[in-house]
Amino acid sequence: MLQTQIVTVIALVIFAAAMVGIGIYSWRKTQTIDGFLLGGRNIGAWVSAFAYGTSYFSAVVFVGYAGQHGWNIGLGGIWIGIGNALLGCLLAWQLLAKRTKVMTTTLNAKTMPEFFERRYDCTALKIFAAVVIFVFLVPYSAAVYKGLSSMFSAIFPSVPNNVWLLVIAVLTAFYLVLGGYVATAYTDFVQGIIMIIGVIAMVIAIVNTEAVGGFANLMENLAAVPDNGDGITGAQLTSWYGGSSLKFLCVNILLTSFGTWGLPQMVSKYYAIKDIKAVKQAKIISTVFALIIGCGAYFVGSLSRLVLNNQMPDGGVDSIIPQTLLTALGDPNIVTTIILAVILILLLSASMSTLSSIVLSSASAISVDLIPEVKKNYNPKNQMLITRILCLVFVALSYIFATTNITIIVNIMSFSWGIVSGCFIGPYVWGIYSKKTTKIGAWTGMIAGFLTVMGTTIVLTCMNLGAADGVYAAFKLAASKAPEMGCAAMAVSLIVVPIVSAFTPKFSDEHINNVFKN
Repeated sequence: MLQTQIVTVIALVIFAAAMVGIGIYSWRKTQTIDGFLLGGRNIGAWVSAFAYGTSYFSAVVFVGYAGQHGWNIGLGGIWIGIGNALLGCLLAWQLLAKRTKVMTTTLNAKTMPEFFERRYDCTALKIFAAVVIFVFLVPYSAAVYKGLSSMFSAIFPSVPNNVWLLVIAVLTAFYLVLGGYVATAYTDFVQGIIMIIGVIAMVIAIVNTEAVGGFANLMENLAAVPDNGDGITGAQLTSWYGGSSLKFLCVNILLTSFGTWGLPQMVSKYYAIKDIKAVKQAKIISTVFALIIGCGAYFVGSLSRLVLNNQMPDGGVDSIIPQTLLTALGDPNIVTTIILAVILILLLSASMSTLSSIVLSSASAISVDLIPEVKKNYNPKNQMLITRILCLVFVALSYIFATTNITIIVNIMSFSWGIVSGCFIGPYVWGIYSKKTTKIGAWTGMIAGFLTVMGTTIVLTCMNLGAADGVYAAFKLAASKAPEMGCAAMAVSLIVVPIVSAFTPKFSDEHINNVFKN
């Protein structure tokens, strides 16, 4: 273990130095708010695609989703990775990127709330969207912290978990505050390369363990896994269609794939890309990236029962992947130690890229969208300084939230995805496609998506109070339905926007022509 810790520390120091260097280099390119948030709308295809992909796949995907779903579903969980690539990347870029790039440039919108304001001529809509982003992306970012810290704690058991949370927060805050979106995009590119190398190394290492038996024997060994009391057998684990978990599998594919369509930190990548030619290239690059990362993560998760001898780790589902990696790579030789260090940097890269995207979206929601409406004598010259300060504040809030005793990282992330994307997906998608979408239609879609998740969560929590030990336990039971609630919220938002728009006052021809003039 000592050798593993030494090599890991060396790798972390090199990685941290690279991230800090990129932050310092990017400082000169972020002296305007447009440069800080969007890189001057001049980011190339490869960097944009990797920024999208690394923001998509955080440590929560590896430690939370891949661990829990791989353990319970088996090989069928790989369909989540495939769905993320085809629906969350390929189809999203195909349908949304070009129109978003053109319209946000026409409207000079730097953020999603600002887009809503100018598309629907409604400042109140911008304020509501900004509040939703700032409030509900905090638990999302906290889930990112928690997912990564599980792996650090497994390698450094004597170091308090909060220390690693603080290291992640400080490092992310440093390069983000210095370099904004430019630093984030270029660090994402480096981190994306690390993630690809790490996933390939992880798959090869896990498959070649004695318990798995290589590619030739893994199906046979997985099929022989007995029921350990949780009702899961080899028949379930080797089913390519999810077996008895087919419905659950489909819900998670829908949530994690279409959820990105309404998340501001994902949509912003379309704002910042250089041109339409770059959009076409980024579509393919991000899809291939997602296939490698997503399928690799869920594939490793599906083999975790073999590596762990079908015994759930003491830390529960959030410890499945960390313990799988430590068990498989625990031999004290330099090769396995280096592989483990690379995988840890992979998880760090995945988390920091997602966290920085969330922080930028949240900070801008306040500095660009909310404060100018509340403080009428707001000086735009102070916007850059305030945005940087808010980045620090948001990282701090996320850190504080992450240090609380929350262990349901998958459900917390699903809850955040569901409520944010459920609010925005309808007004956003219909807003870039349909000239008939009205202000009232957008408001209805946003509120309906919000209430679908929040209302259902409150009702389920109250219903569970009698059977649960306290409010948190009751919420934990309610949060287990977060994927279903998120899918329902997105569907409701997409459905009600055009229906309500058909019966409510339309915008003037002048406004529509200004919005859709390109």
